Amino acid sequence: MAFEFMIRKYRDVDKEQCRNLWKELTEWHREIYGDPAIGGANPENYFDRHLAMVGPEQLWVATKDHIVIGLVGLMYKENEAEIEPLVVKETYRRRGVGTKLVETAISEARSKGVRMLNVKPVARNIQAIRFFHRMGFGNLGFVELFMDFSNGSWKNGPEIYGLKFSY
Repeated sequence: MAFEFMIRKYRDVDKEQCRNLWKELTEWHREIYGDPAIGGANPENYFDRHLAMVGPEQLWVATKDHIVIGLVGLMYKENEAEIEPLVVKETYRRRGVGTKLVETAISEARSKGVRMLNVKPVARNIQAIRFFHRMGFGNLGFVELFMDFSNGSWKNGPEIYGLKFSY
């Protein structure tokens, strides 16, 4: 039996559930980086800031039985757009929810005449990088390099142009 859910525009009544999704995404980042400080004490407040910045018309949710199980947004800058955020409730991952959310964002960006659509998964989110690559994001546009003064725990990582990096 196929997993049934629907994608629709964000509504004000979705706010608390979307805040919880944002918190879940932050907790995943804390886990993969081994850093409980990521996002601060109330990471769900970042959803409120994001909502105020991009506007509700740039957000879509996946719902099942009136419960928000996923969220995707688009941020526009001139003739380019970025997918931010993309999050699917952990218990609903690998069921096509993220794929449908990204397809919705891609379709919307195309309909707006966007020249470039990008996404910026964190370097340690290998699952997300693989997912976005499968979705067609195969071009590297930017590489962001860090110098860590806090002596954080970095893993030996990928090689680009013959140079070794940690992530």
